[in-house]
Amino acid sequence: MAFMFKAGDYPEKPGCYLMRDEQDRLLYVGKSKNLRSRLRSYFHTNHKSKRLRELVANIARIEVLLVNNETESLLLENNLIKIHKPPYNRALKKDNSGYAYLMLTDEEIPRLAVHYRDRREPEERIAATAAPGKRFGPFASARFRNELLEFVADHYKLRSCTKLPKRACLLYHIGRCGGICEGHMSREEYIEQVRQVSELLFDGNKDALVARMYAQMTEYAEQLKFEKAQNMLSHIRNLEKTPEQQIVDRETDLMQEVLYFGEDTVLVAKVQQGMLRELQLHGLDGGGEAACDRFLIRRYREQQLPDELIVNRIADPAAVRRALRRPADRSRPALVITLPKRGLKHSLLQLCKQNYEFRMEAAAAAAAKR
Repeated sequence: MAFMFKAGDYPEKPGCYLMRDEQDRLLYVGKSKNLRSRLRSYFHTNHKSKRLRELVANIARIEVLLVNNETESLLLENNLIKIHKPPYNRALKKDNSGYAYLMLTDEEIPRLAVHYRDRREPEERIAATAAPGKRFGPFASARFRNELLEFVADHYKLRSCTKLPKRACLLYHIGRCGGICEGHMSREEYIEQVRQVSELLFDGNKDALVARMYAQMTEYAEQLKFEKAQNMLSHIRNLEKTPEQQIVDRETDLMQEVLYFGEDTVLVAKVQQGMLRELQLHGLDGGGEAACDRFLIRRYREQQLPDELIVNRIADPAAVRRALRRPADRSRPALVITLPKRGLKHSLLQLCKQNYEFRMEAAAAAAAKR
């Protein structure tokens, strides 16, 4: 039976859409800042591409994941394509494509480099592989990322070579490297520059970064280094065009699940290493906070226990933790259960609430039409 698209079933909000066939296989992942408008274009356009016509003909269901802004939709689409590799997606499938981080490597003479995340499941990773360094990002804008790299090269002179050479290269002679390889900068001076870059990029936020750059620009001007001051101002202008803040792809090693409990259903968001991977809707056995506790105990007794559960309702967190404590896990830290009132975890919970309410409204509308 052909899929019947109804524009009114989809919101005019940013998000990602997952197109599936009759066997519920994922065919295609896309994103838009206006989901209704984007999805309408698939069904109200005569497509010249045979591949696109074939995709539309195979659609049996469209799942929607709502986000807060266009930047989140870009990053979520990037991760979902790399994780699932849908057959009708061509771009972004390779791990070294899409949106990258900046990484300060843990080498003896550190460097700042572009880094792409490993999106494989934890059990698929090589256990002996340690984190390669300190990461900053990800960047939905390659221009923003490259501006940061250029800024660091201009003002902190960190090396960018993959292998430390024996002699200074062209970058030293044009003033974009301190020449640590040939001793033009001492190891102590270099490590101090690394510390300043780490503090500037990794220990603050965009506003703090721009404020520090304005201060550096003023210092250059007071020293009559007008060319450097102008160069700094150029970087600042570009960095101020940074994309919106986002919460769907963050830098953390935690395995988290975010659960938004409603009256008789719960929406579960799976978040691994800071990446939102999927949303699942489940029914509850009864009502009230006791039903929330029963769901948590039943669900996590039967599957891998995450590091943290972020919830909006729970009756007895201590009892849930005791019930889920396994003899084989004695060496692991106790399960963390969080009911956030503010901050990033609260924002994740609000994102779940937004998706929960959309799915409940869609289900109610579908039931009313029967």
